[in-house]
Amino acid sequence: MADPESVPQPDLQSHDDLLTLILNAFHRTIVHYAHWWQEVEREKGLDECIAIEQKVWPVSFGLQMKRLGKVLGFEVDDEGLPVALKNKSARELRELLDALSVNWLANDGIWFQAVENTHGMDIAKTCNDSAWSRFSPFEAACIEARHELPPGPPLRKLASALHHRLYAHVNEYTIEHLDDNTLVLRMNKCRVQSARERRGLDPYPCKSGGTVEYTTFAHAVDPSITTECIGCPPDPHPDEWVCAWKFSV
Repeated sequence: MADPESVPQPDLQSHDDLLTLILNAFHRTIVHYAHWWQEVEREKGLDECIAIEQKVWPVSFGLQMKRLGKVLGFEVDDEGLPVALKNKSARELRELLDALSVNWLANDGIWFQAVENTHGMDIAKTCNDSAWSRFSPFEAACIEARHELPPGPPLRKLASALHHRLYAHVNEYTIEHLDDNTLVLRMNKCRVQSARERRGLDPYPCKSGGTVEYTTFAHAVDPSITTECIGCPPDPHPDEWVCAWKFSV
């Protein structure tokens, strides 16, 4: 048997190897974070998992930024937010938010295509719908924790929450209050469907995923809200919108 002490350690002096390890460390941290989510949800359920994660992220983010700030030489405030980021103009911050939102959507699509190419459309749609059933309540919780949603009727609160979704920085949409108890969201331009149209592809049949997405989001904002799909691919739709959803109390 070989002496364990005789096995040489990897050479960490190579610039390229170090750079690869640094980037991979970010990757591993993200995946490990997701594994913690998965196991806490398995043990305690989705609602409790979201509640715990809301406590974890501010602490984790603050520590990570402070540590990186010391190494990379950028100043951070008491909450771990880079001061250089705080000093950006509102226009620059909006551009950054738009870029991050598009990256989020692209990440979703890359996962979908990887599963579809390996295991087929049905498995990809199953994974997609299941992922949305977790992400939508989580996004609603993030919005409620970080934005002052208006008190009063549930649909007023929902309309405000919808404006704070990542999708609000990706797609063009309209929200209409039909009456005190009914609200309609219309997705006038969808980045995903527009891209498919430019490539000469049929619309992506997203109705099942959208139903999960909007139902769980609205329920997380207020359990009294019910969700109905007015139309969503593969349903036919007018030129004015791609999908439309009705929320009622």
